[in-house]
Amino acid sequence: MNDTLQTMWDRQSIRKYRADPLPQEDLDLILEAARRAPTGGNRQNWRMIVIREEELRQQAAQACHNQMWMADAPVILCLVTLPGEGKVNGAIVLDHAILAAASLGYGTCWIGAYDPAQVKALLGIPEDHGIVCLTPVGVPAQTPPRRERKARSELFMADRFGAPLEDAP
Repeated sequence: MNDTLQTMWDRQSIRKYRADPLPQEDLDLILEAARRAPTGGNRQNWRMIVIREEELRQQAAQACHNQMWMADAPVILCLVTLPGEGKVNGAIVLDHAILAAASLGYGTCWIGAYDPAQVKALLGIPEDHGIVCLTPVGVPAQTPPRRERKARSELFMADRFGAPLEDAP
């Protein structure tokens, strides 16, 4: 298996982080992966807020329904979409950043539970902009056991909804 696939297979949600700083060169690689992500028409109608200040990370975690463990990571990324843009392009961009972080040995966790008004007020995001998700980025302090995945036969269909894909055990 190649390195890209191995990174995808190994990535999992991390909810405990060490206080180790994130070296700027690693952060730059993560951000570059996001910058290179495909978007519709290559419009790149998104922005990413890199939250490093400790107090701001604490406040962001509070705005994410008090998921205070997030603030233990040295960086929290917030993916913002520009007015009129859907979340699909932003999700692609954030996924590129998350996979880059995983390839460098960092943990992340998709955070979709947040109060949009609180996050926007805290980070100065204009009202007409959207928020896709946030993710902490840091060295895992604990790696949870892997969770089972559904069988391929439950997920994949041939040509039409409900038609079994014969090669899906």
